[in-house]
Amino acid sequence: MSGHSKWANIKHKKGKADAARGATFTKIGREIAIAVKEGGSDPTQNNKLRDVIAKARSNNMPNDNIERSIKKAAGELGNVTYEEFIYEGYAPGGIAVIASVVTDNRNRTASDVRHIFDKNGGSLGQSGSVGYMFDYKGVIVVEREAGMDEDEVMMNALDAGAEDVDISDEAFEIITAPNDFSAVREALEGKGYSFLSAERGYLPQMTNAIPDEEVLAKVLKLLDMLEENDDIVEVYHNAELPEEEEED
Repeated sequence: MSGHSKWANIKHKKGKADAARGATFTKIGREIAIAVKEGGSDPTQNNKLRDVIAKARSNNMPNDNIERSIKKAAGELGNVTYEEFIYEGYAPGGIAVIASVVTDNRNRTASDVRHIFDKNGGSLGQSGSVGYMFDYKGVIVVEREAGMDEDEVMMNALDAGAEDVDISDEAFEIITAPNDFSAVREALEGKGYSFLSAERGYLPQMTNAIPDEEVLAKVLKLLDMLEENDDIVEVYHNAELPEEEEED
């Protein structure tokens, strides 16, 4: 899986995590609402809800908040209807961007997303315009802790059905086929692993460097504005962010 790094994106967001935590919980609450609408409020009978709960926990969402979101979703489904879909486009420098959306107002979101791309020198594309540059996968990120055995983590992941394991000094990125994600995640939870991130998403097949600092600033501003939008739950891109930007 050359070119991608979910761990790099996690590091890039760490500096903003505390300020954005409330907004993140709100977005996850919307994902919970969709999962409950599709499969009911019992996680033992609803795979999608179990997956969203795992994502919530990897974002340090308290159990009380999770349970409240499930009850709220079960009680208010008749009042609010959420849709989920993606937008595709280009940031400056030819950087491909996918924004995953959960919204109760498609027209509002479309206007906001178009404005963000236009304001920052990008362009919103048609469906499929950049999607072919990405693979849809399950990604589980386990932070590397002292005493962890690389071979043991890799074997546990592969035995559970993972496709690949990328190992760095700081984390293990476990890649799965979308349909195998839930089973792999649950098997690793059973082994006692905790996750920095656990979700399905779009991984770039290759990343593009941005040597021009002015263009890089525009790309980062566009990505930040998308991530700050209430209707956008995840942003994926194929930019190769420099190390100092990842860690700010």
